[in-house]
Amino acid sequence: MVIFDPDEILATLDACCDSYTFPMLDNGYVYLAATRLSLYRSETDWAMVIEVFGFSPRAGQPDTHIQTFASQIQRLEPIERNRDKKPHNDSHFIYPISEGEWQDEEQVTLDAKSIELREQTVPLPELNLYETSYIELEEAPRIQTFELCRCLAETYREQLLATAEERRIHILPDMTQILQLEEWHHPNVVYEEDRPSGSETFQQLAYVLATGDTAAYSAATPPNTHWLNWPEGGTL
Repeated sequence: MVIFDPDEILATLDACCDSYTFPMLDNGYVYLAATRLSLYRSETDWAMVIEVFGFSPRAGQPDTHIQTFASQIQRLEPIERNRDKKPHNDSHFIYPISEGEWQDEEQVTLDAKSIELREQTVPLPELNLYETSYIELEEAPRIQTFELCRCLAETYREQLLATAEERRIHILPDMTQILQLEEWHHPNVVYEEDRPSGSETFQQLAYVLATGDTAAYSAATPPNTHWLNWPEGGTL
């Protein structure tokens, strides 16, 4: 049964593109490493969460950006305290990799052996894993921080992306997760004509949100969310 209007959901996502709050996977300021998309629903509301793990040299520390789009947003503080907040979207960051001596600005120190990932010590990847992960080291044998992030995403994806609780920080308590995608076809929203409303994938996702029928998502369009498909990311 259709409860929400799929076109209104798509219009909301398009509006977020126009306000530069919808994920741009070739963001020139962020080296993409991993992504995930989740849908939530109740009888009165819908929500979409997109996670992007990567590295921005301007931020200095790898992070996971959790972006929520919804009919209603659960606020951490009253919207009146921040008039820049939008009525249908909000976001926050988590930092799964701890700061430490392993990093020298945008590179991994030569003597680094491990990192702290969610308060657990894990070894840095062997050099051969970069090659098998299609990561061509720009300044071998030095490892760039973004190269490390992409390599870690091959082995520690779950720890680098959000937990179920972290994903729900802006989700209303009565909503249930109905779909989770590890890959999908994402519009190249850097172009004004490329918006969710024109994407077969997001048209299907909007229908899933409107009806609760997860079978409406067919993944007919090949996925493109792997970082290899977005070579401009992080290059500014």
